[in-house]
Amino acid sequence: MALKGVVLDSGHGGSDQGSSGNGIIEKDLTLKISQYMYDRFKALGVPVKMTRDSDVDLQPNDRPGVVLDQFGNGKDVVVISNHINAGGERFTYHY
Repeated sequence: MALKGVVLDSGHGGSDQGSSGNGIIEKDLTLKISQYMYDRFKALGVPVKMTRDSDVDLQPNDRPGVVLDQFGNGKDVVVISNHINAGGERFTYHY
């Protein structure tokens, strides 16, 4: 099965800033990450679209429809939703 396309969903946006700390605002960073990914996918010849390409409001109830409007709802569509959550926990990894 051929890939129809990749949809990049930048978390939050507009009045919804997401988490923040140390001068970092989630909505800004997720947009930058998605824009970087968009450029890389384009350079590789992969069909790609974004749910938002600027700092605009995208309501949670509207987000699924915006995603589906890009390439439809098929097994040949990949959706990547970028979020950066605030933490505070320290994790120890054991191998």
